[in-house]
Amino acid sequence: MKKYIVAILTVGLTGCTSFFDIPPTDQLTQNEFWKTRQHAEAALIGAYNQLVNGNIYGNVSMIGMEAATPNAYTYNNTGGGGFIAQGIHDAANNGIINNKWGACYTGIGRANTLLDNIGQVTMDEATKKRYIAEAKFLRALYYHNLWSFYGGVPLILETPNLEKQGTLPRNSADEVYAQIIKDCNEAIPDLPQTAASRGNASKGAALALKARTMLYKGEYPGAVEAAKQIIDSKVYSLFSDYRELFQLDKEGNSEVIFDVQFKLPEFTHSLDITFTDFNSIAPLPDLLNDYYMVDGLPAAKSPLFNKAKPYDNRDPRLYQTNILPGTQFRARLVTPTTFGFTGIGQKKYTVYKDNEAGVTVAENQSQLNYMVFRYADVLLMYAEAQNEVAGPSPEIYSALNLIRQRAGMPAFPKDLTKDQLREEIRHERRIELAGEGLYYHDIRRWRTAETVMNTEIVNYAGGKLGVRRFNKDRDYLWPIPTIVLERNPNLVQNAGYGK
Repeated sequence: MKKYIVAILTVGLTGCTSFFDIPPTDQLTQNEFWKTRQHAEAALIGAYNQLVNGNIYGNVSMIGMEAATPNAYTYNNTGGGGFIAQGIHDAANNGIINNKWGACYTGIGRANTLLDNIGQVTMDEATKKRYIAEAKFLRALYYHNLWSFYGGVPLILETPNLEKQGTLPRNSADEVYAQIIKDCNEAIPDLPQTAASRGNASKGAALALKARTMLYKGEYPGAVEAAKQIIDSKVYSLFSDYRELFQLDKEGNSEVIFDVQFKLPEFTHSLDITFTDFNSIAPLPDLLNDYYMVDGLPAAKSPLFNKAKPYDNRDPRLYQTNILPGTQFRARLVTPTTFGFTGIGQKKYTVYKDNEAGVTVAENQSQLNYMVFRYADVLLMYAEAQNEVAGPSPEIYSALNLIRQRAGMPAFPKDLTKDQLREEIRHERRIELAGEGLYYHDIRRWRTAETVMNTEIVNYAGGKLGVRRFNKDRDYLWPIPTIVLERNPNLVQNAGYGK
């Protein structure tokens, strides 16, 4: 589904504009709908379409969370990460917190509507089963977003009905987790090994969602099993070039398990100009300093480290992800003032080349797909979970060294203890997935956010930009939005955010 089809999204399946659906008055009614395969397909496309919403995977919604970690800084709260990093977010003052809730329930409502009605559609059974499986995958993905940010939320598994569902209490986080896994398990058998078309879910996508959810929950044996099924399927492999992996002409490559489809002019975002001209989400030296030297050692332990040139001889991914003063980008020399806020720009998730000037991609004109799941992440999930289950093993080293080899880095030493390997895997996740929005979830599930986030922020030259604050008794979850609490008095706020 490289091009989500706009014309057929207005078929009475628009989900909800806030928390639940409001039936449309100028579109097809339920009695006129649910007759043919085309109707079912339109409903499924509507459920997929919500992925491009600016509060789910559209624009800077996910990558903006980099600024809520030590990886990046935002001067103007782009994507909402700035307020979270400063610890000043609450239930009403941050757009992403306020809007992600409703955006996810819109997607859930669309998936539920399809699941409740597709049984009456006349179509071939194999395709019907696949559509049902894709809808369950999407419902699980939307609930995964809610669960990972807010914890427990109302669990709604039926067509939206404001009168019936508008005062539901929160289900526990464990109940939501169980439903995500259930939907994945039910979807996997009827999904194809290879997606029906680009942008559609496959077995690998559902297994990756299951693995990530179980990893986040700390259910390590289940995460190992799900990730191992992807590895053993041999459907995916690491793309040869880490930098090119994120280029427009390499979309849909061997590493992509599931990506959200953008297409100019219908479905676009602003990442190119956000990371470059605006420098609204700017990498920090805290991230740069964590890249190992090319000998595989941290800078503090490597004879290759030169204090006068601290970023020479580093892991090549440093320069493939970030734009530093003294380098070439877009056929121009980068100066200390090119990126005015931290002195550093993000290269990953822009279409620009280092040695080509190119045309500036204007705001809301970007169309590079966002990769929700890629194979390198699966290898890292497998390694982390398997290490927690049984400690170091040849299989773990094999998975990790595939990533290091692609990066041009030496293999891991094979004499690490379980604790040492855990730290190396965590480091590798930060470096490999930098700029993709996943580190925010990692530092919260590892319970390290209270340590790494309570620090000063400095720019490339060492100048102070501000102070981060993380309240360990509050900030591991987002608050339930005030507007949602006002509409539903049976919801209870997360701890630390007041009533």
